[in-house]
Amino acid sequence: MSENTRSGNTSEFPVSVLMERRMARMGQWTQPQWEAVAVVAGEDLNRSLRRTQVHHDDARDQYLWSGLKVELFKDGCESYWYNLKSDNPRLFVVCFVEDEHDDETLELKPVFVTANQDEANAHMESDDPVFSVPMPDKVLHWVERFVVTHYQPEIKRKRKRKDWVEDSEHAKREREVLGRNRRH
Repeated sequence: MSENTRSGNTSEFPVSVLMERRMARMGQWTQPQWEAVAVVAGEDLNRSLRRTQVHHDDARDQYLWSGLKVELFKDGCESYWYNLKSDNPRLFVVCFVEDEHDDETLELKPVFVTANQDEANAHMESDDPVFSVPMPDKVLHWVERFVVTHYQPEIKRKRKRKDWVEDSEHAKREREVLGRNRRH
């Protein structure tokens, strides 16, 4: 199995990310526009983080970033569960922007992949590029097993209303008086 259980609190799955760069015209200028095309899951993938160009033509370049992993944590189970319950479960590719070349071309580098929607939202709020891609079946089944094993949804209980009249000082005095009258 591809999954690796590091401890009772976490589990990881090796993945690679296929990123695509297109040059888009913005007025007089052109600038790169990036998209995560897919996440590829499997244990046969390279373990070191590296980029390999897999396609090039006049319109686009595609790069396979290998050496990434999806990590699951027990405290993220509720977010994973909601993701699995959606019509289209997703993985989120979080990237950082790098100035890799002297010609001022900005490159995106995927730094991690998560199934946690809350974590992805936090990175989007920090202006990190985050891409959403369909969750591969192998990863989906692995996430399901993790959630079934570790997630205990909180049981929603209806709060019992407090009877303010019954607990008031006036009611306590009446009970005391009634109690004295019964004894006599």
